[in-house]
Amino acid sequence: MTIQLQFLGAAGTVTGSKYLLRAGTHQILVDCGLFQGFKPLRLRNWADPPFDPAAISAVVLTHAHIDHSGYLPLLFKKGFRGGIYSSEATLELCRILLPDSARLAEEDAERANRRAYSKHKPALPLYTERDAKAALELFVTVPFGHDFEPVPPLKARFAHAGHILGASTVRVSDGRVTIVFSGDLGRSQDTVMRPPEPVARADYLVVESTYGNRRHEPADPDLQLAQIVSRTITRGGTVIIPAFAVGRTQALLLSIARLKAKRKIPAGLPVYLNSPMAEDTTAVYHRFRSEHRLSEKDCDAMFRAAKIVNSIEESKGLNLSHDPKVIIAGSGMATGGRVVHHIAAFGPRPENTIVFAGFQAGGTRGAAMLAGAKDVKIHGVYVPIRAEVAALGNLSAHADADEIMTWLKAFEKPPRRTFATHGEPAAADALRLRIQDELGWNVHVPDHLEAVELEWHGGTPI
Repeated sequence: MTIQLQFLGAAGTVTGSKYLLRAGTHQILVDCGLFQGFKPLRLRNWADPPFDPAAISAVVLTHAHIDHSGYLPLLFKKGFRGGIYSSEATLELCRILLPDSARLAEEDAERANRRAYSKHKPALPLYTERDAKAALELFVTVPFGHDFEPVPPLKARFAHAGHILGASTVRVSDGRVTIVFSGDLGRSQDTVMRPPEPVARADYLVVESTYGNRRHEPADPDLQLAQIVSRTITRGGTVIIPAFAVGRTQALLLSIARLKAKRKIPAGLPVYLNSPMAEDTTAVYHRFRSEHRLSEKDCDAMFRAAKIVNSIEESKGLNLSHDPKVIIAGSGMATGGRVVHHIAAFGPRPENTIVFAGFQAGGTRGAAMLAGAKDVKIHGVYVPIRAEVAALGNLSAHADADEIMTWLKAFEKPPRRTFATHGEPAAADALRLRIQDELGWNVHVPDHLEAVELEWHGGTPI
């Protein structure tokens, strides 16, 4: 039997991760993420998908980040009723992230209608919290290292990918042809997560290339953060840190806890975690301690490092105070959420600092500010950016180019073909060239909607 693989997302971009496998009469998706960044990409979320959602038999999810899971409520809304297979931690995080994504969409639509800045009359959310909760009912959790059958005759297995809690590398096989999806690979020396598991064999490999053309800075991120905070509070400013609710937020809190303990920043400096999801996320970190490096004591210290802000009223109150402080809020690329309100409030003043602690996809507010944009559009209004804009270069949750190569070198023999995805064009092509030059593998960077046939060419079934 021939298996067809089609690239419906994360081709030419780092968002919208979505791969369609057709095996006989069955179709499954590996990942089901939202597009973010440039408007042409975001419009893909609203367009009819290039497949029938009701005909999808199952979804296999690598991890919970919205660019990998955020289309699931819309998939349900459009008729999907199959199983969604994930690790247990991925489900627990999706219980937090998907309803929050829906609430933000509903709030944005309500605000656009109230302020009349949308060209759509009325503006509607992409999906609702009800859609998100319905999609969550379709999840089926599977332990790492155990085979499961999303559809016959395909069997799949999860291995630890690092990156965030529950993140998985996915192996799919019909008994003859095996394809491995790297998912988002974590780092070998990540502050929070354990390193990704090596993979020995695959006929075909889909590997992420987010940092395919870069090495992470060797600088100590704790020292970098201490310097940024110190110079900002010296001039009486506030530090705003956009951060993904799961992953970088925890690393930032741990860093702040360490800096205060060492008196690298004032022990009494107010730090706010503006996230209604924070307490739920804390419980997940305690529950899945085997997946990360932190002790129970570390987890407790990490979440004592900041005052959790739950209500909208408290969030608005932070913008009225000009006393020195640190505010951590989602989202990590400043595409939405509460952090954009803080950027609107503090971005125009030069004593403040906006700090980015992870990859910024092209077309996002984060990428624009790091590139020196003098203003950014927030809720229909252009906001001047006069604050200092800084980046923590060594706090990413993604493997860099060297770490990806180290993971690839664990393969016992080359895959028949490797596909470099989930990267901006320059990064994906740089990784392609490096894999070809250093390993001699057959590597291809696929285009959006490209489809390839995965055939068995004899030998020992994997």
